[in-house]
Amino acid sequence: MLDKIIKFSLNNKFFIIVCYLVLTIAGIYSARQMDIDVFPDLTAPTVVVMTDCHGMASEEVEKLVTYPIETAVNGAVGVRRVRSSSSQGFSFVWVEFDWGEDIFRARQIVSEKLATINAQMPDGIGQPTLAPQSSVMGEIFFVSLQADSTSMLDLRTLADWTLKPLILATGGVSQVTVIGGDHKQYQILANPQRMGYYGVSTGELIEACKSINDNSSGNVVRQYGNEYVVRGIARTSDLNELGNTYIKSMNGKPIRINDVAEVKIGASTKMGHAAENAKPSVVLSISKQPNINTLNVTKAIEKNLQEIQKTLPPDVKMNTEIFRQSDFIETAVHNVGRAILEGGILVIVILLLFLGNFRTTIISLLAIPLSLLGSIIVLNLLGMTINTMSLGGMAIAIGSLVDDAIIDVENVYKRLRQNRLKPKEERESDFDVVFHASSEIRSSIMNATLIIMATFLPLFFLSGMEGRMLHSLGISFLVSLLISLIVAMTLTPLLSKMLLTNENFLSKNEKDKWLVRNITQLYKRSLTWVLNHKKGVVGSVLALFIISVILFSRFGHSFLPEFNEGSLTIAVVTKPGTSLEESDNIGRLVEQELLSIPEVRSTCRRTGRGELDEHSQATNSAEIDVNFDVMERPQEEFLAEVREKLAQIPGIASSVGQPLGHRIDHMLSGTRANIAIKIFGTDLNKMYLVGEEIKQAVSGIDGLVDVSVDQQVEVPQLQIRANREKLAFYGISLETFNQYINYLLGGEKITDIYEGQCKYDLVVKLAGDYIHSIDEIKNALIDTHDGKKVPLEQVADIVSVSGPNSISRENVQRKIVVSANVAGGDLSGCVEQIEKNITEKVQLPEGYRIEYGGQFESAEKASKTLTLLAIAAVFVIFMLLYREFHNTKLASLVLLNLPLALIGGVFAIQFSSGILSIPSIIGFISLFGIATRNGLLLVSGYERLRNQGIAIDQIIIQGSCDRLNAILMTALTGALALIPMAINGDASGNEIQSPMAIVILGGLITSTILNIYIVPIIYVWLHKKLN
Repeated sequence: MLDKIIKFSLNNKFFIIVCYLVLTIAGIYSARQMDIDVFPDLTAPTVVVMTDCHGMASEEVEKLVTYPIETAVNGAVGVRRVRSSSSQGFSFVWVEFDWGEDIFRARQIVSEKLATINAQMPDGIGQPTLAPQSSVMGEIFFVSLQADSTSMLDLRTLADWTLKPLILATGGVSQVTVIGGDHKQYQILANPQRMGYYGVSTGELIEACKSINDNSSGNVVRQYGNEYVVRGIARTSDLNELGNTYIKSMNGKPIRINDVAEVKIGASTKMGHAAENAKPSVVLSISKQPNINTLNVTKAIEKNLQEIQKTLPPDVKMNTEIFRQSDFIETAVHNVGRAILEGGILVIVILLLFLGNFRTTIISLLAIPLSLLGSIIVLNLLGMTINTMSLGGMAIAIGSLVDDAIIDVENVYKRLRQNRLKPKEERESDFDVVFHASSEIRSSIMNATLIIMATFLPLFFLSGMEGRMLHSLGISFLVSLLISLIVAMTLTPLLSKMLLTNENFLSKNEKDKWLVRNITQLYKRSLTWVLNHKKGVVGSVLALFIISVILFSRFGHSFLPEFNEGSLTIAVVTKPGTSLEESDNIGRLVEQELLSIPEVRSTCRRTGRGELDEHSQATNSAEIDVNFDVMERPQEEFLAEVREKLAQIPGIASSVGQPLGHRIDHMLSGTRANIAIKIFGTDLNKMYLVGEEIKQAVSGIDGLVDVSVDQQVEVPQLQIRANREKLAFYGISLETFNQYINYLLGGEKITDIYEGQCKYDLVVKLAGDYIHSIDEIKNALIDTHDGKKVPLEQVADIVSVSGPNSISRENVQRKIVVSANVAGGDLSGCVEQIEKNITEKVQLPEGYRIEYGGQFESAEKASKTLTLLAIAAVFVIFMLLYREFHNTKLASLVLLNLPLALIGGVFAIQFSSGILSIPSIIGFISLFGIATRNGLLLVSGYERLRNQGIAIDQIIIQGSCDRLNAILMTALTGALALIPMAINGDASGNEIQSPMAIVILGGLITSTILNIYIVPIIYVWLHKKLN
C-alpha cells in the first residue's frame, strides 16, 4: 500500500501540489479565525451557590442556610465534593462535579435540587442563587476610578450605573464586581423620642415606608377617539416628597415621616475598601465566560471604556492598566511562537550544513509549515484554541517534523548520485530511482513515526486539570507528526523527482560535502576503535546508566512548574474581629511597602467584600494584585524581598501567589496555596489549636513558605437575648421584637427608589446617635402593646460574647486549613516531611482527623497513571519493532536506546532544576519514542546488508556510515529545535514545555552518541545467533 501511495504521488504531480496549496490556504484561514488564550480551558465543572443572609451570624448561616443546601446537593449525580463557607451575612457553597461533566447540565442539576429547599430557607433572607459561570482564569481585567473633587459616593454610583452595565453588555463577560467607594442609599433614620411623642410604632413606620414609592395602574380610558392609559404616579426620588408621606393621624392632624425621622441620602454600611497604589479608589474586576477569547473580550471592553471616558467628569481618572490578563497571553504566545521560529532557523542551519544545497534543504523544510498548518486546521475543527500548550506541542515537534522528509530526501539524493556514477546503459530511470529509494526506507520511517506517536498517547489518559492542560499539546504534536509522515510519503518524493534529478545539479553535487566526508571518516575510525574495546565501552555506559538511576531516585517531585505571569496575588489576613477601617490602614501600609521595591510597577488592593460574589473577603482580609517587571536580579530574589517586606509588618498572615496559579490551587484543594492540610472536627476552637500546633511543627521545613492557619476563631458578638417573661409583661410579641432588631438596628431594606434607570435601596433604621455604642443600644426604645416605649435592656439581656467569624466545611464536615506554599519546587519532598513532622509532634483529639490536599495530590495521581502508561508505551514500541523485524532479539536491540536516552534525560534534570515534574515525566515518555527512531534506522540498515550476504565487519562499518548522515541530521534537528524552549524556561508561556524540552534534549544527545557505538557492538554479539 505504501508503494502505491508513493507511485500515485509521482504520477499525479498537479493533484498533489494543488492538495497542499489548499491545505496551506485553509491552515492560514483557520489560524486567523481561531481564538487565542494562554491555556486550554481549565475550568472545573463547579457550580457556586450564593445566599445573602442579611447580617445573620456565622453559626446561624451554617445551621439554617448552608447545611440544607449542602444536604440537598450532596447526593446529586456526578458530585465529587461539596465545599462551603458560612460567614456573617453570607453563605457560599461550591458544588464540584466530576471532570468531563457538562457544566450546563451540572447547573441544571443544582437548580433542581435548590428548588426542593427554597421553602426551608428562613424568612428575611435572599433566595439561594447560582453564581455566573466564569472561567478559572478568573478576573481578566481591572478598572480603577479615582477623582480629585468628585465624592467617593458619586464615583461608586458612576461605577455601578454607568460602567458596570456597559461592561456586562460586552459579549463574553460573565461578571463585574465593584468594590470601594460609598454605596448610595436612601435612608429613613428613625428618632425614637419623636416616635414616642407622636405615638408612632415601628410597625406603623415600616408599613408606611413599604408603599412610599409605588406607582399604580388603572386600566384605560377611551375618549375623543383616543385610548388613555391610566397610571397612578406616586414614585419619586425627592427627599421632601418622601418625607411628606403620611403615616397616621393624631388628634385630627396627619403624622408624616418627616415628623418622626430624617430622610436623607447617605452611604450604606461599608463592607469593603479598594485602593490603587495605596490611594482610595473604586475598582471593577471583570470575569469572562468559559471558552471565550480573552484578547477579543479585552479589546471590546477597552473600546467601550474609551467611549464612556469622554462622558465622565473631568477630574475622574480611569486606569485600565492595573491588571490585564491579555498582556500575559500576548507575551506567552509570543514567547512560544518565537521559540518555534528560532528552532526552525536552527533546523535550516543543520540541513544546509549536512545537505550542502538549497534544493534538498527546501524539500525537507516544507514539511514544517505544512504540518503546522495541518495541525491548526484539526485544532480548529475540534473547537480548540491557539494557546501555549498547542503551540508548545508544535514547538516540541518541530525538529521531528523534518525527520521523515530528511531521511527520504537524503536517501533519494544519495541513490540519484550513485545511479549517475553508473555507465549510461546500466542507469535506471529517474522515476525508478526515486521510487525505489523512497520505498527502501518507507517501512522504517513509518514504524519510527508510529512509535513516536504511540509514546504520546499516555497524555490522553490523564484526567483532571493536568489532562485538560496537556491534551491540546498531545493533539497538536500527534497531528503535526502524522501530517509530516504524509508529506514525506507524497510531496517529498515528488519534489525530489522534480528538483533533484537535473543532470547539471547532480554533476555539481557528485561528492559528499566537506563536513559530511570528515564526520564520516572520523566516525569510521572511532567506530573501529570501539569495536576493538567492546567490553570497556559497554561497561562504562552501564556505569553511567546505574548512576543515572540513582540520581533519578533522588529527584524532588512537583506537579507543574511555577508560572511566570508578571504579576502577583498576595492574600493578607489580619486578626479576626479587626475593624474594616483598621484592615484598610494595614492594607495601605502593605501597599506602601510593596511599592518601595524597585520591580513593583503598581498595586491594586481589595479589602473586605464588594457585592455578593464567590471571591468575597472577610473584613479582616485583603487581596492585593501586584504588577512587576523583573530587572537585573532573578525573580527568586525579588519574591524573597516581597516576603521579607511582608514579614516586617506585625499582626498579619500573608500568602504570595500568582493570579492564575492560586486559582488553580483553589480549584484543586479549595485553598489558594500549593499545600492544604485540612483538619476536620466539630469544635472550631480545638481545631484552631490543632492548626497552630501543626503550623509550629512544619514551619522549619526547608522550602516551605507562607505557612498560615485559617483564621476561623472567635470574634466579639453583641447578643440581644429576648427575655420572654418581660416581653410578655410589656405585651411585646416575638415578631415585634425581631422586626425591631432587623429593621431599626439592622437597617433592613424596605423598597427601591428609582432615579431614571438607576435603582437604590431605601432602608429604615435608628438614627446613628442611638446605635453607636453598646449603652446606646441598651437604651434604644422598643414599642409596647399599648403604644408606649421601653428601653431594650428592660426586655432583653444584652451581653458581649464571642462567636466564630466564619465556618468552612467540606462534605458536610467542619474544617480548618493550614496552608503553605513551596519555594524551590520539591513539592513531594515537603509533603513527606510535613507528614513525618505531624505524626511525630501533633496529637489529635479523639474524633478529629487530617487530610492533605493540593497540587501534590494531582501530581501523585498523574505520576501513577503515567508510570503505568509508560510501561504500556514500551510494550507498544516493542510490538511495532517486532512488526518491523519479526525478531525479538532485534526488537530488544533497538529498545536499548531507552536506557541510553534515560541517561541524558536524567543528567539534564540534574544540571537544571533537579525536580521531576509531570511535564518532565511526559518528556521521558516522549523521548523513548524519538530516541528509538535512530536505533531503528541503524538496525534496519544492517539487516538490509545482512540479507545481501555481506560479512559482519563490512555490515557494521558500511551500514553505520550509510545511516550516519540521516541519524545525525534527525537527531540534531530534533535537539537544536528544542534549545530555544529549553533555555528560556523562565519566559511566560514556556514554563510547562521547558522541562519536557530539557529532558528530550538531554536524552537525544546521549542516545544519539551512544546509539551509533553501542548498537553496533551488541549487533556483532547477536550476529551469530541471527544466522
